Amino acid sequence: MADLFIKQAKQYAVARPGYPEKLFQFIASKAAAHDLAWDVGTGSGQAVRSLAEIFKNVVATDTSQKQLECAPKLPNVRYEHTPPVLTIPEIERKLAPKSSVDLVTIAQALHWFDLPSFYEQMKWVLKKPNGVIAAWCYTVPRVNNNVDTVFDRFYSIDVEPYWDRARKLVDKKYSTIDFPFEPVSGEDNTGPFEFATERLMGLDDFFTYIRSWSAYQTAKEKGVELLSDEVMEAFKQAWNADGGDGQKAVNYPINLRIGRVGN
Repeated sequence: MADLFIKQAKQYAVARPGYPEKLFQFIASKAAAHDLAWDVGTGSGQAVRSLAEIFKNVVATDTSQKQLECAPKLPNVRYEHTPPVLTIPEIERKLAPKSSVDLVTIAQALHWFDLPSFYEQMKWVLKKPNGVIAAWCYTVPRVNNNVDTVFDRFYSIDVEPYWDRARKLVDKKYSTIDFPFEPVSGEDNTGPFEFATERLMGLDDFFTYIRSWSAYQTAKEKGVELLSDEVMEAFKQAWNADGGDGQKAVNYPINLRIGRVGN
């Protein structure tokens, strides 16, 4: 999975959206303590800054060293470059001892994991019974009717053949992903719970976001340029249709699964 993002690590760091404070406030309110959080698949650290403001210490791991090099450097955050498959002894030696982590977060990455193995490890490392695991994804961006019409056609027809099959879990808002945990305090299910994040983007920024997709990289390696002149012109006309060619508010719907480890 990391190989899909290595070549566009800088684009990923610049173009991907951050996450709203309401998301982290909700997650933190469900954690019994705020001593140690582990951000798995941290990428270029989109979630790390907010976690570091809430938790005393944060461990952030990723299989891509290039992605980690783009992450924010913070005094209470320790980054670790990890192999695609971690064993429990490696977790204990490099990251955290058994039943020591208050919160595990996975932002826009859970669909890539070997879930049975990963969940076994999370149940080992999280504090019992109230250690919390929170995983979220964001789906397709929304701009306005003109841009969304062009985007949806591009996404569903041009790009679809190049997505890994795991992308379907994102398209379904993590509603069908296996998530064998108990509801957190105050909730009667594990979600998905809906949030949203928004950022101002120009059209070039929007193209950079598309180029950060794993599907874009896969297509490129097969000799296909998804952002052809024709496609870019269609986006340009839609972007400027309202009389303005500058920045626009781009909304990213976020869907959160959250649970506690139990006994």
